[in-house]
Amino acid sequence: MQRMIEISSPFFLNPDELSTPADWATVFGNANPLALEIGCGIGDFIAKTANDNPGINYIAIDFYNKGCDKTCRRLERLAIPNVRVVRDEARKFVVDRIPRESLCAVHINCPDPWPKKRHRKRRLVNREFASFIRDYLAPGGDFFFATDFDDYGIDVAEFMPGVEGYVNMLAPDRYRHELEGYHLSKYMMKFMAEGKRIYFVHYRKSAEGAL
Repeated sequence: MQRMIEISSPFFLNPDELSTPADWATVFGNANPLALEIGCGIGDFIAKTANDNPGINYIAIDFYNKGCDKTCRRLERLAIPNVRVVRDEARKFVVDRIPRESLCAVHINCPDPWPKKRHRKRRLVNREFASFIRDYLAPGGDFFFATDFDDYGIDVAEFMPGVEGYVNMLAPDRYRHELEGYHLSKYMMKFMAEGKRIYFVHYRKSAEGAL
């Protein structure tokens, strides 16, 4: 069993110590727009993205303790103040801690593809999840999905037009292999160096999708 690393970083939050939903303006000390990354890995994407957008507060969540620790260390080293890191399961965290219609963006980069057919029902991003997370996006909020796994990318690109309350920001394309201005994680660059392609999907919550 993997040893749990004790994380003492000021960037790390214990979800059990947050209110339901959390008061993010108090957590960050300002009322800037709020964005969420689900699956922060080692924190390279969120560090670059948050550094580019100092007027946005970012929550980076991951279930893996080691990744959360590495993300916090990166943020400390780079002195990036507008990110907080949480170790939690994605759906539970969103339901418990995120106010509805409060997110200006959700980023999901290279989640576990569960490649075996019998395991694909375990994938995080499916039609039901896209509807679920829409309710936590503010009108005009962006939903970004990226994967290096062909079947996963095509599957998400194919079902998203049928999910109500979203506008495809890449139309007429359903996906692209490059997304201008979107940072690549080391994980993405590793797979690209091996000749694999990244599938990018980008939708925006419409006014009609508001609660």
